[in-house]
Parts: sequence; structure tokens; C-alpha cells
Amino acid sequence: MSDSKLKELHGVLAQELLKRVKDPKAKSADLNVARQFLRDNGIDAVPTEDNPLGKLLEELPFDEKRKNPVKNN
Repeated sequence: MSDSKLKELHGVLAQELLKRVKDPKAKSADLNVARQFLRDNGIDAVPTEDNPLGKLLEELPFDEKRKNPVKNN
């Protein structure tokens, strides 16, 4: 398969996953595939006090708070 075809396939897959993640009826399997796609492509995030991942972390039902939260300046 040519490089341009692989790039096209990657782009189409990313668009389809984005569409599914934004769908209020997204299934856990869809979210898991999107998570794995990001992981496979080296995309990650660090929770901070003011980003969505940090807000999610605050909502999780754990007693212990993160010992060293990342603060944005």
C-alpha cells in the first residue's frame, strides 16, 4: 500500500473515531478503540487543574488526592 493511501486511511479512521466519540450514544467499545488509537499514535495528556482530564480526575471516587498535581501558570 502506498504512503498516500496509508495517510488517507489514517485520516479517515481518525475522523470516524472523532464522530463516534462525539455521539452522545457512543458505546464503551467505541471509546476504547479511540483511546487505543491515541495510544498507538503516541498521544497522551497530563491532568492539570484546568483541563478536562484534571476535572475528570477530581470527579473520580477515590479518597486520596493526587500528591503532586500539575499546576498551570
